[in-house]
Amino acid sequence: MRSPLGNRFKSVAGQVFVLQVAIVVLLAAGALLALVLQSRHDIDREARNRSVAVAETFSHQLGLQGALKTDDPSAVLQPLAEQTRKAAGVDFIVVMDTNGIRYSHPQPDRIGKRFVGTIEPSLQGKVHTESVEGPLGKEIQAVVPVKGPDGKVVGLVSAGLTVENVTGALDRQLPVILLAIATGLALATVGTALISRRLRRQTHGLGTQEMTRMYEHHDAVLHAVREGVVITDGEGRLVLANDEAKRLLGLPEEAEGHPIGDVPGLDRRIADLLLSAREATDQVLASGDRLLVVNQRPTHPHGRPEGAVVTIRDSTEMQILTTRAETARRRLKLLYDAGGDIGTTLDVVRTAEELAAVAVPRFADFVTVDLADQVVDGDEPAPGADMRRTAISGIRSDHPLYPVGRLIDFLPSTPQARGYGTGRAELVPHLDDAAGWKAQDPPRAEAIVDYGIHSLIAAPLMARGVVLGVVNFWRSQKQEPFDEDELSLAEELVARAAVSMDNARRYTREHALAVTLQRSLLPRALPEQSAMDVAHFYLPAQSGVGGDWFDVIPLPGSRVALVVGDVVGHGLHAAATMGRLRTAVHNFSSLDLPPDEILARLDDLVQRIDHDHNGDSEEGNGGVLGATCLYAVYDPVSQRCTMARAGHLPPLLVAPDGSTEIVELPAGPPLGLGGMPFETAELDLAEGSQLVLYTDGLVEERTRDISEGLELLRAALSHPDRDPHDSCRAVLDMLLPARPTDDVALLIARTRTLGADRVAQWDVPFEPSAVGAMRSVAAKKLDEWGLSELGFATELILSELITNALRHGSEPVRVRLLRDHNLTCEVWDGSSTAPHLRYAATTDEGGRGLFLVAQLSEHWGTRYTPEGKVIWAELSLPGEAGGGPEAALSAFLDVDPL
Repeated sequence: MRSPLGNRFKSVAGQVFVLQVAIVVLLAAGALLALVLQSRHDIDREARNRSVAVAETFSHQLGLQGALKTDDPSAVLQPLAEQTRKAAGVDFIVVMDTNGIRYSHPQPDRIGKRFVGTIEPSLQGKVHTESVEGPLGKEIQAVVPVKGPDGKVVGLVSAGLTVENVTGALDRQLPVILLAIATGLALATVGTALISRRLRRQTHGLGTQEMTRMYEHHDAVLHAVREGVVITDGEGRLVLANDEAKRLLGLPEEAEGHPIGDVPGLDRRIADLLLSAREATDQVLASGDRLLVVNQRPTHPHGRPEGAVVTIRDSTEMQILTTRAETARRRLKLLYDAGGDIGTTLDVVRTAEELAAVAVPRFADFVTVDLADQVVDGDEPAPGADMRRTAISGIRSDHPLYPVGRLIDFLPSTPQARGYGTGRAELVPHLDDAAGWKAQDPPRAEAIVDYGIHSLIAAPLMARGVVLGVVNFWRSQKQEPFDEDELSLAEELVARAAVSMDNARRYTREHALAVTLQRSLLPRALPEQSAMDVAHFYLPAQSGVGGDWFDVIPLPGSRVALVVGDVVGHGLHAAATMGRLRTAVHNFSSLDLPPDEILARLDDLVQRIDHDHNGDSEEGNGGVLGATCLYAVYDPVSQRCTMARAGHLPPLLVAPDGSTEIVELPAGPPLGLGGMPFETAELDLAEGSQLVLYTDGLVEERTRDISEGLELLRAALSHPDRDPHDSCRAVLDMLLPARPTDDVALLIARTRTLGADRVAQWDVPFEPSAVGAMRSVAAKKLDEWGLSELGFATELILSELITNALRHGSEPVRVRLLRDHNLTCEVWDGSSTAPHLRYAATTDEGGRGLFLVAQLSEHWGTRYTPEGKVIWAELSLPGEAGGGPEAALSAFLDVDPL
């Protein structure tokens, strides 16, 4: 009978237990030896380090060098050395001279004798440690030099420990080491026993024979699974191939044991993979008509590659499904990208280019976009309209397709014309057989086919039931023609792009209407005036027309008004509001009101507009969302400029010497707020000064703040030698963005003066007899100016105006004549009472004076000053259009002109 113990040790778990215990014992013995050697090494090193430290410390002892120079150094050094030795815990401290003769030693009889050890390295200034057989036995000692002030060695100090004391420390540590090793051995043995018990439980106490039988069973299962398993060795031989592997790879039954390169029927690519023994994960390889998924892992039974284990499964059907899924994923990705890449701008041409680019080369090799000619301009296309090639994108640029910009009249037989007419996409699988397509342009069609383009999809761009154009997808590289699935993809892609195209078309139309409206509302040409040289620039925003405007308005007395304004918002409403405000400014300017009063009236007007539209439920968004304005009046006679602003940016003033400054002008609230007055500022401008008015679109941008823009504007204007047009170009070159997000309006005016030779002014005594005297001096001045032809009309006008001032006005009274593009007669008085034009009855003795003035002059009117009022009248100079005052006087008197 077998003993239970013998059976236990014949099992796999028992054998593993014995092997592990043996290994643990060997490891414990090795660890003990290593710890003993390490401890010995550490203690020896510690002894040397302590010896060096003690010797160096004693070598620097105060009084040591002095004691060496005495007649009896031992008397001083022996007690000191012994005291230090006991305190430092070393066995000896020896002080000697440079010849090695001791001055101190734990054994006094050794004093005066030669030191046992090597002193030559220390005499050279080095620290030397060694192990010697000395008077105290086996010793570990260190020898250090004692250097004088000049660096010369004047003595030596040696300190050390005996090996007996060193090994005694090791002996004291040895029980602790043995206890630790024993504890570790016991724990390892217990752990090994637990592992063996677990292994016995997992193997059910089976022995090697039982394990062999189990392997045979597993081998039977291995050959029955529906996944190929191949095992190779390190020499490139086929060790194992189960039945499924032989079926999938077409291996013969006797393939096992042969070199892999000699196995008949094995595919070359699979053979190369097996011979490489590299790691492979789900690598797809073709073997005959099958697609095989191969996984390979190298084996390392002895720490080096000894072969590989390969699993193989058939994925032919799965690969077909995967291919279809990948195709569907790519198509979805194309549609997703098209949603983000098409329609990034509201530009028809750019949208067409984006549509053509997104489909190449992922869907087609060439894409052309043909739009109805009206669509490019923003209009809806008419039935049967000609189409213009708007965009082309392709894998090559030397294609024979119609170029961009070509106006094409497609024949009814072409797929493009059919698609445009029916709104349904047309598929032409083979262009070489499409007679209807070839009929459009036979030579070009032949060139397209010879180029390699063989298949076409013509998909109409339809939005809101209106066909805008046709998108053509051409294929050349892929041999298969377009199919029905790809036709559906083309329809979906074009349908998504059609929405963006229609949005761009409608925006183009609205933008064109707004631009047209705005251009019609802005001044096309600046009026003629002599007070300023003016240059202007206006650019609407790329995103939409805004409400910026500028104006130059001639005023009586050779004065001129400069206006710049900005209506918040974009589009038709902003442009229309701008036109209303500009017209209102013109009307208010005709009243010759001060700038602050004009802004106050504009403010009232904007409030009324807002009130009217807020009360209209059908047009609640028609009010003015906000507006700013700057109004300035310049008088070339006094060289004074009066200005006010309503929330607008302040103007810049460029002096004749080139210095620039921002005019300190009270801001005032934007138009429409109401309740707050506007303030004016007056500036005396030297001749040649430049006044710069602008809107925020010029100086404010996303990439910079407004203060930086103002500094750039000042830098661009700091050149007084430039005329306003050159200054305008310099400002635009420095500040104008490539794609402005807001309207840009710029007005640069350089002042001129009306010299004393063109101005005549007299104070009028407040008495009736002064009228005749004024007529006389005025006639003389006209003779000096060469305007004698205007003498009669001027005398008559002055007589009536001065008489009215003396009769109905108050002191002081002044008369001024201005010779400019016309002759201006001005009569000043201190009264604020305004005269009124009326028709006198036949029985009235008076009341015809202003009527005469109105008939004789081109224009007349009244303006108020802080001191009173001014009544003025303008007469055309001889030779000017309108016939002059003589013609008016002749018509009034109903006589034939001479």
